[in-house]
Amino acid sequence: MNYTPLLTALRDRGRQTAALLKNRRMVLCLGNRVSLGAFLAGSLAQDAVVGAATTASEGLELVERLSPDLLVVSDALEQGNGIDLLLTLKARRPQLATVLLVSREQRWHRLQEAVAAGCESLVAESRFGQGCGLAAVQAVCCGGVYIDQTLRTVVQGIPQNQRPLEPLTPRELEVLAQVARGCSNVEIAGSLYLSVDTVKTHLQNVLRKLPARDRAHAAVLGVCWGLIGWPDP
Repeated sequence: MNYTPLLTALRDRGRQTAALLKNRRMVLCLGNRVSLGAFLAGSLAQDAVVGAATTASEGLELVERLSPDLLVVSDALEQGNGIDLLLTLKARRPQLATVLLVSREQRWHRLQEAVAAGCESLVAESRFGQGCGLAAVQAVCCGGVYIDQTLRTVVQGIPQNQRPLEPLTPRELEVLAQVARGCSNVEIAGSLYLSVDTVKTHLQNVLRKLPARDRAHAAVLGVCWGLIGWPDP
């Protein structure tokens, strides 16, 4: 593919990503050394990277030691498995935002495990540099959800017997949909003509009914269970 016509757009996306990651701490765990080296050498967001590795054991050690708030991990690593690493870290650090880069070889049921564990973003590795990567980072940095259109069938296998403890009201579903798009409480209040305190109350009810660990986990569950539609990129 000739990327020359896309260079300007790619540079713009790089600058946008750098702005999004300002004051954030990111760990990269990618099995492809060329991709990892290219990101570290050429990315305008490299200042946000506090650690980088190519194996699962190294990635685990870096996250435990450096306490980042964002992990970008590929499913295929030089040693170990990126999805196993993601599952381990989500169990230990549920607040850790995650972007999973997916190779073509990956089996669907492993991706379903990642989504069920609360992974906020799935992106086809081949599409990461074509705007999907920026959309994913934008979503997770704002507390939202992003799943590449080419991977959305993955959630069809999430166990359908999992449902909220109580039905969500129409207003709670509206609030949850806004959360999945990465909107803040203030933005949700303005969009739905509610007070911020009312939004907080709706969110508390949503977390209790699903049940969910936090707003990002609630958004993932809402999308997986078909309670809300796919958030726009």
